[in-house]
Amino acid sequence: EIRVYALKTIVEEIIDSAEEMSLEQAKRFGPDFEIGDMVEVEVTPKKFGRIAAQTAKQVVMQRIREAERGLIFDEFSNREEDIVNGVVSRFDRKNIVIDLGRVEAVLPPSEQTPGEKYNIHDRIKIYVINVKKTNKSPQIYVSRTHPGLVKRLLELEVPEIADGTVEIKTIAREAGSRTKIAIFSRNENVDPVGACVGQRGGRIRAIVDELRGEMIDVIKWSSIDEEYIASSLSPAKVLQVDLDEESKVARVVVPDFQLSLAIGKEGQNARLAAKLTGWKIDIKSESQLRDHIESQLFNMNPDDEYEETDMTEDSDVTDETESEQEYDMTEDSDVTDEAEAKQEYDTEDSDATNEPESEQETDITEESDVIDEAEPEQEID
Repeated sequence: EIRVYALKTIVEEIIDSAEEMSLEQAKRFGPDFEIGDMVEVEVTPKKFGRIAAQTAKQVVMQRIREAERGLIFDEFSNREEDIVNGVVSRFDRKNIVIDLGRVEAVLPPSEQTPGEKYNIHDRIKIYVINVKKTNKSPQIYVSRTHPGLVKRLLELEVPEIADGTVEIKTIAREAGSRTKIAIFSRNENVDPVGACVGQRGGRIRAIVDELRGEMIDVIKWSSIDEEYIASSLSPAKVLQVDLDEESKVARVVVPDFQLSLAIGKEGQNARLAAKLTGWKIDIKSESQLRDHIESQLFNMNPDDEYEETDMTEDSDVTDETESEQEYDMTEDSDVTDEAEAKQEYDTEDSDATNEPESEQETDITEESDVIDEAEPEQEID
């Protein structure tokens, strides 16, 4: 058998009879009731059959579940941007399902720290990003990679941060590998870095253990950008910082042997420093800066050098032309000499022609001598 009861408030003047009753009506249930007391009154309908009872039961159970979901939502909505403890209950594909007591949360792969491995029943600290109300149970979004996890761990571990003496300005994090934290002290007598690190590194070591070995660099924040950028590249030592306000670029010079340390493995240290400070950071070593300055000095007037080069090339072309002219003149003179030599040779030929003529003359003379000899012989005869 199902009975239905309602709670009514005792009032002097009834406005809503479903929720209120007069003091005279309340005296029927007991003489000790006063104005403002609550009275439990049975309101079971006279015709309350099995179907009606089942329907009432379902409605009541639904309202109870809704109330429970409302309580859970209120509880965890107040825990947004906070750390909660949970137990790994099961694995759903690549998701980790965490039992938080009256509700479960799902840790997706995108919010899992690279390299961290968990087993069933492992206790885990997770950061609540957001809580949303749904038709079923509240949806709780949690993370292990969010920078807020490191911030809350510091607040829990460092009393100076919890009471506001030391303030966390910014956090740059690459989960599972390295985190940089910029802090500032409102009290000049309190060293912010020392407060966070703790005696013999005890405070920061507890946080590193919770993050399973993730490296943490604690940096003193400064309102002077040059000092802040130099500190952000810790553990590297910085020699010089030049700022370009328009392009928001910081040009940093470090010793040669500190260049790889300033850049970090795969550029991680420089990348985190840029994310922490909000500046683009260009890092050069001393030798690289010196070479850059020398190249700029060497290339200061490239146009003048280009004109001088052109003039030199023109003079070379002129010299080549002159040399060609000289070569042509030389060849012409050689041809003239050959012609003269040929003329001389022709003269020799003419001399050779004259030689037979002289021989003929000699022959004629000899013949005349023979004739002359013959004439006296005839005379003698």
